[in-house]
Amino acid sequence: MEDLQKYSEETFESIKHINEYGQEYWFARELQEVLEYTQWRRFEETIDRAKIACEKSGNEVSDHFADVGKMVPIGSGAEREINDIMLSRYACYLIVQNGDPRKEVIAVGQTYFAVKTRQQELAENYDQLTEDQKRLAIRNEIKTHNKSLAAAAQMAGVKTPLEYAVFQNYGYMGLYGGLKAKDIKQRKGLKDGQDILDHMGSTELAANLFRATQTDEKLRREHIQGKATAYQTHYYVGRKVRQTIRELGGTMPEDLPTPEKSVKQIAKEQEKKKLK
Repeated sequence: MEDLQKYSEETFESIKHINEYGQEYWFARELQEVLEYTQWRRFEETIDRAKIACEKSGNEVSDHFADVGKMVPIGSGAEREINDIMLSRYACYLIVQNGDPRKEVIAVGQTYFAVKTRQQELAENYDQLTEDQKRLAIRNEIKTHNKSLAAAAQMAGVKTPLEYAVFQNYGYMGLYGGLKAKDIKQRKGLKDGQDILDHMGSTELAANLFRATQTDEKLRREHIQGKATAYQTHYYVGRKVRQTIRELGGTMPEDLPTPEKSVKQIAKEQEKKKLK
C-alpha cells in the first residue's frame, strides 16, 4: 500500500496547479498523459461520461470543467492553440471513475481521488491521513456507489433482494478467488449482522470500491440485460480487479488483515471528538 500511496502522490500531485486565489486545478491534457491515454479523442469520451455523472449528481458542470485554450510548440519556434480543460479535484475524481479499468493507473487514481475528495477537510495532504480516516473515506464512497450499483443492477434485471444478494456474491467471488460473502465473513471471524465492509482495511476497501464502480459503469455503458448476464458481469469485473492486484504484486484481499476496530466504531469515536 505504501508504494501505491507514493505513486499516487508523485503521479497526481505533480501535475496539480494552484491559481492566484489558492484554488487547485488540473489540466485535462496533462491528466490524459498520466492516465496513459494516447488519443485525446478517447480521453474526451471519458471526460464526457464524467460530465454526465457530474450533472446527474446535481453539480454545475461548468464549476468543475472549464474549457480553455493552450498554446503548444509545433517546431521552428511556431506555436498553435489546442483545446484543453481546467479540472477541479472533483472533476478528476469523476474522470478516473469513468476511466478504462484495464489501466492499472486508473485503479490508483480512483482510490487517491476518492480519499482526497471525501477527506479534504480532515487533512490537506493524502499522506497525512491516518489509516482510520482512509477507511472512513473509502467506506463512505462505497455506500454511495453501492446505491448506484443497486440501481444499475435493477435496470439490468436484478429485481428482488435475494437476486441482489446473489449478484453481490458474484462480485465477491470474482475479487476473492471464489469466496462468497459468508466465506469472507467466516474468515474474518465476524458474527451475524456484522457487515464485512465495516471490517476491512483501506487497501481491501479500495479494491471493493473499484469493483463496485467499474461494475456499475459496465452495466450502464453496455446496457447489460438479464440477471444472469449481470451476475457474470460482476464476477468478471471482480476477477479483473483481482488480476490487477496480482500484477501489481499486491496481497490478495482475502489474505489482508482484519482491523481490530470496525468502521462504525471509528465513526463513533470521530463524532465524540467533534463534541468535545
